[in-house]
Amino acid sequence: MHTKKFFAIIGMAAALGACAGTDDNVMIERSLPEIYKSAYDEFNDENYDTAATEFLQAETQYPAGEWAADALVMAAYSQYMDDDFAGAIMTIDRFMRFHPGHRDVPYMLYLRGMCYYRQVSDVRREPGMSAYALQQFQQLVDRFPKSQYTENAKNKINILKNYVAGKAMYSARNDMARKNWPSAISRLQAVVQTAQETVMTPEALYRLTECYTAIGLPEQAYGYAEMLRLNFPDNEWTKKLDKRPSDFESGTK
Repeated sequence: MHTKKFFAIIGMAAALGACAGTDDNVMIERSLPEIYKSAYDEFNDENYDTAATEFLQAETQYPAGEWAADALVMAAYSQYMDDDFAGAIMTIDRFMRFHPGHRDVPYMLYLRGMCYYRQVSDVRREPGMSAYALQQFQQLVDRFPKSQYTENAKNKINILKNYVAGKAMYSARNDMARKNWPSAISRLQAVVQTAQETVMTPEALYRLTECYTAIGLPEQAYGYAEMLRLNFPDNEWTKKLDKRPSDFESGTK
């Protein structure tokens, strides 16, 4: 990603060496180009953990240098490639703290989102990182709408919203199986209100008609049935609903 920048640093080697040699109090074992070369060699050999260590060393040893931000970018990316998501997030946080106006801020927002995204679990488990991933991707979309990473972030947002809605639907179905109607209704209404664009909405509307029918409130059941028919006329859940109109509209089951 930033390999071209390495060659631009090579020319700095002599100058850095000269500066180090003029001050007896300066103890520098390796020049910045030497560290970068080692880091990229390790990265290209897929030794991502070692590469991350080298890039972090470059930033630590030359924190005020013009390449410090780039070193953090490559360190975070190396950690991400090594599945060290916690380490990558810490490195990204450091980047954001010291380089808030850098050109790579959009990429680092995207990378932080991906660190959380890669840790999202199965819908049957606690969503965990999904909210954090959504927050990062949405921040990228809002702050940098023309970034090259924005379209991908939008796709991830859609996937995550469907994931969260799927988790809510899974829990609602379990509530219904236990006849815990208030909890099921609360979860289903949340899907309808906050995840309207997801594929889970038609089923949520259908399940709401089931819940309200079960507790003897046919008017509410009918309202959700009509909402399903109006907004999703050709959906499979609408077709399933229309096979049982009396159940949902009479309040009997």
